Formats: sequence, C-alpha cells, structure tokens
Amino acid sequence: MIYPCIDLMKGKVVQLVQGKADNKQVELDSYDDMIKKFKPFETIQLIDLDAAMGNGENYDLIKKIIKEIKCRVGGGIRSINKAKELTSLGVEKVIIGSSIFMNGKIDFNFLNELLKEVKREKIIIALDTVEGYVVIKGWKETTQYKAVDIITELEPYCSEFLTTFVDKEGMLQGTDVDFFKDLKSKTKNEITAAGGITTLNEVKQLQNNNISSALGMAIYTGKIELDDLLKLKN
Repeated sequence: MIYPCIDLMKGKVVQLVQGKADNKQVELDSYDDMIKKFKPFETIQLIDLDAAMGNGENYDLIKKIIKEIKCRVGGGIRSINKAKELTSLGVEKVIIGSSIFMNGKIDFNFLNELLKEVKREKIIIALDTVEGYVVIKGWKETTQYKAVDIITELEPYCSEFLTTFVDKEGMLQGTDVDFFKDLKSKTKNEITAAGGITTLNEVKQLQNNNISSALGMAIYTGKIELDDLLKLKN
C-alpha cells in the first residue's frame, strides 16, 4: 500500500526535516487541496505533530479530516481513551508510539489494557528510529531499544508496524531499504516504511518486499508524482 501523509502543526499542513519545528520545508494553510489530490489513494496517514511534541493538538481539525477521507491517525495518542475514541469516530487505525514506553521500558500493562478496548487489527505500533534505536515523544527522546530487537515481542499487540527512518526524514536523500527488509524478516505483521523515501524505485523495492510506503516530502516537493504512484497502488 501507499499512504500519502498529512502532518499537522498549528492548524497547518507541514513537512519538517527530521521532525524539527525550526526546519520547516512545506507549510500550507489549508488541507483541502491535498485531500482532493490524495482521494484516489483511499487512505492517508494523518499525524498531529503538535500532540506528538507535547505542544498542543489539532484534534478538532483531525475530526473534520477523517470525515472526508479514510485515515490512519497518529501523534500524541497517549491514552487508551483517545485511541478508543478515534476508532469509534471511524479512523481506520490508530498509531501508538510513545505511550508504549514508560520509564525507559516497554509498558506491557498498557498494551494489554489497550487490547481490551481497541481491536488488534486497528492498532499500529510506531517504531521510529535514529541509528536503529527507537525514539519517542516527537523523536526527542531515545530509548534503549533497537527496533529490530523488539519488533517480534510487540507483534501480538498490533496488526502493523510503522517505522520512520528518522535519520533521513524529510531530507530527500533516499532511505535505507535494507533496514526495512531486515525488520520485515522479523515479523509476520504488516510494515509501513517512512522517512527519506525519495524515488519511485525505492517505493517499488519496498513493495517487492511486501512493505508499504508512507510518503510526505517527496510528494509535496514533486520528487515523486502522484500519477506515477497511482500506477503502483495495490
């Protein structure tokens, strides 16, 4: 699958380099045009960057957007109630990241409680990485865990993993396809790759290994044309 991304910050659609608010490469006042362009892909990835970074939220805007297009939603979903509410509003899947890690360790109590309220097929676990280590809280905090070491252990708690290769996020320098292939070899769950995907060839390579792509900067800057992506859409 191919998921175009809409990242929200202070009510605007943005694209950041490595998640840094002071390195904003794209800023759009309205999401309407992007929704129209992304409609043929059926489902988008919608991320609340403010909530992820602990700087407020764009929840009202998210509730409007999910009425217009199917969405997988992430960013600052740190309570079971919020995850449950989003799925009740019709979100395809919720993306859970930082709340899985408590005091530097995996919080299995949280994961087990989450599964009581939200169906496994509705849960995506985010394993965003820098130099292989999982990063949380808007990528500002590094955990002790390498994604490749814990992905199998987390498999029972979700239907899919989203992994952003933060090392190359937003830089348009290409991603590390082998990194994602290695992760995929460790799990039976679906995997969506993000971060640095810059060329159509990378999307094809990922597809050939049963890995989906979440695309932001490459689309917004025209490095990858939507018409070309549509030809690859599963």
